[in-house]
Amino acid sequence: MAITTKNLKVTCGYDRGHHGTWFICAALCLVLFMVASLSSCAGSQKRKELAENHLNIGKAYVEGGDYTAAIKELLEAEKYAQGNPKIHYYLAVAYFGKGYSEKAVEECEKAVSLKPDYSTAYHFLGILYYDRGQYDKAIAAFNSALTDILYETPDLSLYNMGRAYASKGDNQRALTKYQEAAVKTTRPELIPLIEKEMGKASYAQGDIDGAISHFKKSTELVPNLVESYFWLGECYSKQKRISEARRAYEMVVKLAPASDFGLKAKQALKLINI
Repeated sequence: MAITTKNLKVTCGYDRGHHGTWFICAALCLVLFMVASLSSCAGSQKRKELAENHLNIGKAYVEGGDYTAAIKELLEAEKYAQGNPKIHYYLAVAYFGKGYSEKAVEECEKAVSLKPDYSTAYHFLGILYYDRGQYDKAIAAFNSALTDILYETPDLSLYNMGRAYASKGDNQRALTKYQEAAVKTTRPELIPLIEKEMGKASYAQGDIDGAISHFKKSTELVPNLVESYFWLGECYSKQKRISEARRAYEMVVKLAPASDFGLKAKQALKLINI
């Protein structure tokens, strides 16, 4: 039997007229889909690049202390890349720099919600909570930063956690955290601050000799550490070591006469000299 178009339709189910048209349409659709996909990918890549550019500029402004310009750039970055935790972190820093504490907390909370292992953001969130007097929240945030074994600055979180405990009146825990910070730190500039805070915690616990030891260490490392000299004066006054107290207060007045500690030291000297 000769194979005709009709037989081909019946035996093979192939209708050249119908299926040929379908094949051409499918091919055209595939081409259009590929063009659209390539266009979409190109658009997505462009948005990503724009977001990164604005983020990098915003970050540079933050580091330079120009927080207004930083906020402008970071908000532009967010238009092109919503849900980027770095954008929210740097917005938090910029808002804090401008004095907008509430907005800073809001942005930092967004950053850690988007990236639960964002240790740097957790640390800064702890600083923000501490600044607002929310010490329990600050401690929780510092602890969250410390859960990341790759976190590069655990000493800072431990030091600030100690400050939060001290502000709550839990000076023993504060001392523990300061000691942990001292063990972990590799930055020499932090040691005198740790010694100063350990001195204050020891003084609050009534350990005057221990406090004196810590304050003296801090002034040996930083000879112009005004606050430590003031507290040395307070310690010596407690122990009725008047000549030593006078020298400590006089050092405060010499270094920073118009500061709060300088004014307090002047008042203390008046009382000593009565």
